[in-house]
Amino acid sequence: MKVTKINLQKYLKKYFGFSKFKGLQEDAIESLIEGNNTFVVMPTGGGKSLIYQLPALILDGTAIVVSPLIALMKNQVDAIRGISAEHGIAHVLNSSLNKGEIANVKSDIENGITKLLYVAPESLTKEENIEFLKKQKISFFAIDEAHCISEWGHDFRPEYRNLRNIIYKIGNFPIVGLTATATEKVQEDILKNLGITEAKTFKASFNRANLFYEVKVKTKDVDKDIIRFIRKYQGKSGIIYCLSRKKVEEIAQVLQVNGFKAVPYHAGLDAKTRARHQDMFLMEDVDVVVATIAFGMGIDKPDVRFVIHHDIPKSLESYYQETGRAGRDGGEGYCLAYYSYKDIEKLEKFLSGKPVAEQEIGNALLQEVVSYAETSMSRRKFLLHYFGEEFDDVTGDGADMDDNMRNPKKRIEAKDGVQTLLNVVKMTKEEYRSKEIINTLVGKENALLISHKTHLQSIFGVGKEKDERYWMGLIRQVFVAGLLTKEIEQYGVLKLSQKGQDFLKEPYSFLMTIDHIYSEENDASIITNAKASGATVDDELMSLLKDLRKNVAKKLGVPPFVVFQDPSLEDMTLKYPIELTEMANVHGVGDGKAKKFGKAFVELIARYVEDNDITRPDDLIVKSTGVNSALKLYIIQNTDKKLPLIDIANSKGLEMSELVKVMERIIYSGTKINIDYCIDELLDEDQQEEILEYFMESDSDRIQLALDEFNGDYDDDELRLMRIKFISDVAN
Repeated sequence: MKVTKINLQKYLKKYFGFSKFKGLQEDAIESLIEGNNTFVVMPTGGGKSLIYQLPALILDGTAIVVSPLIALMKNQVDAIRGISAEHGIAHVLNSSLNKGEIANVKSDIENGITKLLYVAPESLTKEENIEFLKKQKISFFAIDEAHCISEWGHDFRPEYRNLRNIIYKIGNFPIVGLTATATEKVQEDILKNLGITEAKTFKASFNRANLFYEVKVKTKDVDKDIIRFIRKYQGKSGIIYCLSRKKVEEIAQVLQVNGFKAVPYHAGLDAKTRARHQDMFLMEDVDVVVATIAFGMGIDKPDVRFVIHHDIPKSLESYYQETGRAGRDGGEGYCLAYYSYKDIEKLEKFLSGKPVAEQEIGNALLQEVVSYAETSMSRRKFLLHYFGEEFDDVTGDGADMDDNMRNPKKRIEAKDGVQTLLNVVKMTKEEYRSKEIINTLVGKENALLISHKTHLQSIFGVGKEKDERYWMGLIRQVFVAGLLTKEIEQYGVLKLSQKGQDFLKEPYSFLMTIDHIYSEENDASIITNAKASGATVDDELMSLLKDLRKNVAKKLGVPPFVVFQDPSLEDMTLKYPIELTEMANVHGVGDGKAKKFGKAFVELIARYVEDNDITRPDDLIVKSTGVNSALKLYIIQNTDKKLPLIDIANSKGLEMSELVKVMERIIYSGTKINIDYCIDELLDEDQQEEILEYFMESDSDRIQLALDEFNGDYDDDELRLMRIKFISDVAN
């Protein structure tokens, strides 16, 4: 069918209620509708899903969407059903369905009702599904999270490798691959493995102009600072990332004690608790999730208003991906990170036990994070440059949206300080870490300095007119400038680089940036879209609409944002629609949504307008408006080869208990592992059946409960391995 650009705009408004496309969406959609193989690289929040959803609704037949995450599939199916009166417009086909549900899905596809079918790669490989799809009218295949196909990707899934062969078995259809990764190597791997090297490629800008970036020095009062910050966002959604499970639990408890609706999320919680906490966040029963990086993958919640990093992440890729979960609806998104060099040193220490090559890569990534935290330039410019994109920090979109541009850091001349610092490193024979260098500078004795007789040298106390914080800040910045390096083999020992030696021979000006000292008054603030436009959201009506949305969502068993997103509710408070026909003028509300959900909302607004004697605008126009990928792959490959688990553990320097924990993380993330061969050596068929039956009927998969239930019949290892088998077979 011939679809013009004008038609595309019409369909966009009809189905999704938007009046214009974002970025490269329109060109990519046009390419797919014309029957071209298409490849889309677009950052989190850039609107990737619309690129296959709109063509699927327009074209004849059913579009097959391959997705690795059951949670993401469910979210997207709920969202599509929300814009249509036809429940069967979108379906999931995965292992969570029973026979009756599968029959219903197939019936809707045969009758031409289903436009989008979301499948897990494992479901697509089943012969019965292949045979069924061969007989259906398919519009195209969409491969979401396409980086899973690449061994170089950060979430490699072996099942993705076979997708091209399966698609060929079903028929010859256009393919669209979509990913948020920026690595050239991964992009190349995706195109090659999907057999679409000639695909039309669309790479979007990585600039998220609505996100505000701020980095604060982490002090002992960091918890109080976080509470002060969140109070400004009362009732709004946010994520706090921590590196350890222990810290996640601590912060969640502190928030709860202070009256915030907050829950923890980490891999140490059982699967049911994790799922429940995730649903509570999506359904707006809680406002804040405190999480390790396990949280967020595939969570399509558009109205996250802030992302806080309690601990600085290990790489800028992680930081960009995690901050990208804020403001996906185009509304405000505040990204606050706390930075302490002690955290960096902890991460360096974790790396110190790894092979030298791995240490070098890890340290290089960490130094990029240090440079980002220390920089006095535009943080947006720094980030985009890292991803190979140039940015004008004066006229670019979102140019003033970071702390350095709003409140430029004070800079002082530190040439003499740098000379003193480098001289102390040299005179102590380049044997000390940062801590000992600082103690030498300020004249603070400790056992190591005394054993080396450093406290007797003339340099001892040479910098005591400055405090420890000054010298730590200077070490960080001198390191970023390349005058000092760190010894890889001897963890964290400071060495003079060639550049540092040259500086000592011929010193030159060195401007040191001074850390911001924040008060509550000068905390940089975000301007919301409504305020920026000169219009003011009616907070009282907004609160009523949110309550109504929550009630409607609960009745339907879907997250509130599936009903209407925040920008749509805000637009309703500006335009006051009191007839269903007027809903079409509200941002993000198409015909289907208006018919499906609009009635209760226009009735509420009509009552509110009458009760408060509000004059509505006549024309209804706004007044002015992770597991380490290599290890994961190694375990999957070697369990496939039926290698004894103890051999796999020994080859990676792991204890058996550590290997089991890694395997648990792999299966809980949705990937199958086949360990039947080693279980068969431990337990007979009846014993296996007894344990599997227990897990099937139990409300919890906690091992302690299973140990209590079997009263010593089985040990911890046996139950853990059987739980891995159970989750792998039943859940994945």
